[in-house]
Amino acid sequence: MKFRGYVLGIISAISYGLLPIFILPIKHAHFSLDITLFYRFLFSALMIGGYLLYSKENFSINKKELLIFAVLGICYALSSEFLFLGYDYLTAGIASTVLFIYPVIVALIMLFFYKEKLSKLSVTSLLLAFAGVIVLCLKGSSLEINYSGLGIVLLSSIFYALYIVIVNKSNIKVSGFKLSFYAMLFTSGFFMVKAILGHDSFAITSLSTIFNLLIFAFLTTVISSLSLVYAIKDIGSTPAAILGALEPVIAVMISVLIFHEKFTSNLFLGISLILIGVILNVIADSKKLKQA
Repeated sequence: MKFRGYVLGIISAISYGLLPIFILPIKHAHFSLDITLFYRFLFSALMIGGYLLYSKENFSINKKELLIFAVLGICYALSSEFLFLGYDYLTAGIASTVLFIYPVIVALIMLFFYKEKLSKLSVTSLLLAFAGVIVLCLKGSSLEINYSGLGIVLLSSIFYALYIVIVNKSNIKVSGFKLSFYAMLFTSGFFMVKAILGHDSFAITSLSTIFNLLIFAFLTTVISSLSLVYAIKDIGSTPAAILGALEPVIAVMISVLIFHEKFTSNLFLGISLILIGVILNVIADSKKLKQA
């Protein structure tokens, strides 16, 4: 079971790290991003909904759960929106790495809004993650920060952190699959409204486009989410979260090998600092739970 958990944790990280393969060609082809994300999350919700039907799980929810799922859907949608906007300003590797500081942002939210104390390990992780972001902004020995790109991707990370905090603090008693189903359904609804307001066409002109959207949804969303759920069951949340550190590594490898991003010493050092910082944060969080 432990071995299966580690394998699934790695699969989850790899599948989410594949995002640039699908998003960058879509952006370059000037295909509507809102329509793409609408279908990505709609198809993902339908696939997970199919699993819920197969497992005979009840779809009913109360008014409180409906409100929480709607907020979660908006947070997830805004996180996706800002990440993909960030690709216009930063390389996919750097954007994916900056996004990955969300566990550190979770720690800060818990500090300022829930008055949870930071341990020395958590403070060290914050400083390392911050140093990593600064190093990613270095061009040679000079500091050239793309403030727009950095701010946009940080917003993506903040909304993903909010998603996690809401899940943890809302105390809703539903399965991970049911939560994912409704969150993705509301996320697709967010992009549907945006697409309607933007007068985008929902027509899919070819079977190949439908196939590509299904693969996009299945690989980067469904596989990632379900693998993570089972990985947490088999090995626990801390090892699963640490394995998640592979996500930006995979995204950087794809950016370098497929999209010819330069793998500079600054990129290597920045990624390393952020990964170490995030892993330390996860370990500190685990120790806090054990003490509690």
